[in-house]
Amino acid sequence: MQTLGLARSLRGMGYSVRVLGPCDGAPPDVGITPLGKSLPTIYNGSMAPIAPDPACQLRTIRAIRDEAFDIIHLHEPLAPGPTTTALFTRPTPLIGTFHAAGTSVGYDLMPRASRFLASRLDYRTAVSKEARDMAYKALGGSYDLLYNGVDLSTFQVEMPTLKTPDSPTILFLGRHEPRKGLSVLLDAFSRLPDTVRLWVAGSGPETSNLRTGRSSSRKRSKNNYASRIEWLGTISDTEKIARFKSADVFCAPSLRGESFGIVLLEAMAAATVVVATDIPGYRSIATNDLNALLVPPQDSIALANALLKALTDKKLAGRLVAAGHEHVTRFSMDSLAERYLKIYTQTAGPITSYLTSYPGPKNRNGPEKS
Repeated sequence: MQTLGLARSLRGMGYSVRVLGPCDGAPPDVGITPLGKSLPTIYNGSMAPIAPDPACQLRTIRAIRDEAFDIIHLHEPLAPGPTTTALFTRPTPLIGTFHAAGTSVGYDLMPRASRFLASRLDYRTAVSKEARDMAYKALGGSYDLLYNGVDLSTFQVEMPTLKTPDSPTILFLGRHEPRKGLSVLLDAFSRLPDTVRLWVAGSGPETSNLRTGRSSSRKRSKNNYASRIEWLGTISDTEKIARFKSADVFCAPSLRGESFGIVLLEAMAAATVVVATDIPGYRSIATNDLNALLVPPQDSIALANALLKALTDKKLAGRLVAAGHEHVTRFSMDSLAERYLKIYTQTAGPITSYLTSYPGPKNRNGPEKS
């Protein structure tokens, strides 16, 4: 989503942008060249889609040749597939943005190959301090820190509320896997008053066990907690924004492995109170008692207390929302696009805009030329 959002902002500034990548269905946006289907791969405790097959690499080479790009921006450049193909062929200046934090089996198993491929990059950026530190430790080099961006305009659209007035509602959004901490949230939720409801969006390998309560060491029968949870499954971007704007609190109980908490910024953009765990990936963009409430990971009692406080203390909630709404403007996708454009021109020279004058970031209808 970061790649697509950045492409939309650059098009709005009048630049021709094309996104190359695997698609498992219809392209989700304009200006996308599908390179084939992806292969789901377990990475860093999560599932990452990659496309290492030869057919995808041949499509990549062909698309790069046909488009004759001025510059190519690689997101997670050492992931097997189109990005490493671009590194091998190096047809034009290359910018690499590193997103992952934690550990990398690929870096550990193939240190020389990883460093060689990284050396093909003309410029390196990272989306967080954790991502930068991991890349530097494995690959060396220097990295500009450019946080991920949020398309603020999508959160300014009026939407009908999806909850009843007398039901304080918490939203969870994420893959149902151990590192996301959903089991901790469910344990915390069982301690909350029976008027509180929980929306659980997403799916994953833990969904079945979480829904039946088999993954928790605590019996959650009190307060009829199961009837107060709505399991939403995978939701569209439009519904995601509507849920953010309708919920009273967004909860991110992750245990580890978060490079950058973009969902925290999305909640702030939607004027929703944020309750999250105090882990490095979240701490870099959220400050406890200033624009969010942060609690120790895996502490369901502390999480329950923070959730109850956010739901019942209206003065506190208003202060957190106001501070969060102001804070998120620093991470607008348009501002990020401006910063990347400076890097592009610094690396590849002037890049011609198809607009005679820049109309401002509100224009989202840039040309679709390659």
